[in-house]
Amino acid sequence: MIKRIGVLTSGGDAPGMNACIRAVVLTASAYNLDVVGFDHGFNGLLEEDYQTLLPQHVQHIIQHGGTILKSARCKALHTEQGVIQAAAVLHKLQLDALLIIGGDGSFRGALAIAPHYRGQLIGVPGTIDNDVDGTDFSIGFATAIDTALDAIDKIRDTADAFERIFLVELMGRHSGYITLSAGIAAGAEQIICPEFGPVYKNQLSSVIGPIQHAQLLRGKTSYIIVVAENSYPGGTIALAEDISIELGTECRACILGHIQRGGKPVGADRILATKLGAYAVEQLTHGAHLMMAGEINQQAVLFPLAQTSDKKKQIDPYLVRWQQQIASD
Repeated sequence: MIKRIGVLTSGGDAPGMNACIRAVVLTASAYNLDVVGFDHGFNGLLEEDYQTLLPQHVQHIIQHGGTILKSARCKALHTEQGVIQAAAVLHKLQLDALLIIGGDGSFRGALAIAPHYRGQLIGVPGTIDNDVDGTDFSIGFATAIDTALDAIDKIRDTADAFERIFLVELMGRHSGYITLSAGIAAGAEQIICPEFGPVYKNQLSSVIGPIQHAQLLRGKTSYIIVVAENSYPGGTIALAEDISIELGTECRACILGHIQRGGKPVGADRILATKLGAYAVEQLTHGAHLMMAGEINQQAVLFPLAQTSDKKKQIDPYLVRWQQQIASD
C-alpha cells in the first residue's frame, strides 16, 4: 500500500503540465497520499531539491503554461552512478512511487532507475511532439498545433500582401505530427516532414515543381510550405535560399522554435492532462509499475513504459495520402 509519492516534469516543457501536476496532487489528496514534487526534473531528484505539494499549492495553475516544478534534461542520469543515486534518494525520502511527466527520453530515465528502486514507477506523456507510443495524444500537442496555426495564419496575411513564398519551420525532427496537422489546418501548399522522406539539394525539384505548377495556374501569389526541423541539409533557411536561387523569386524562412512550447494550454490539453494525471495516481494505488498512463479511443489505458519509444505510432495515413495527392495536382 502506497502512502507517499513523488512527481517531476522532465525534458521539454509542454502546455498542460501544470494541469497534470494539479490533478496528481488533488487525486493523491483524495486517496490520503502525500506528494513530493521535485524541481528541475531528475536533477532535482539527484540534488534532493523538492517540496511538499498540497492542494492549496496547485490552485489556479491549470491555465498556466510551463511547469511550476520547472523542467530540465539530466546528463547524470545517463550514468550508472546517477541512476543508483536517484534510487537512493527515493528510498531516503521514503517514496513508494515516482510519477514522471515527460516524453520517451524521460521514460528511459525512469527505466534506468527501476532495477535499483523498490517502489513503483509510472509515466504520463507530456510532449508537444506527440511521438510517444501507447497514447493517441500527449499533453501539449493540441496547444502546440493552435500556437503554430496562429503563427502560420499571420504569415499567410503578409505572404498574400507581398505575393511571396514562405517556409515555416516547426518542431518535430523525428515526427511529423505537428507539421502535418498544422500544415493541413493552415491550408499550406506543401508540407515537408520525416514521414514524406528527406529533401536533398540534388532533389530540390520535388519542392520546386509544385511551386512552379501553382504559379502557372494562379500567377504570382502567396505560397506557404510548412517544414519540420532538420528536413534539409543546412536547415530551413538554407532551403529558402536555394528555392530563391532556383526560382529567381524571393523566398523567406520563418522559424517558430520554442514559441510552440509556450502559452496557455487549450481546453483539450487541460482535460487530457487532468484525466491522465488522475488516472496515473489511481493506478498507482492499484499497484501499477513500469507503465504509462495514456488515452486510446477516449479510454484511459496503461501501456508498458519500455515500449513507449518503439516508434510504431504513425501520423494519420489518410491525411498523408491526401496531402501528397493535392500537392501533386
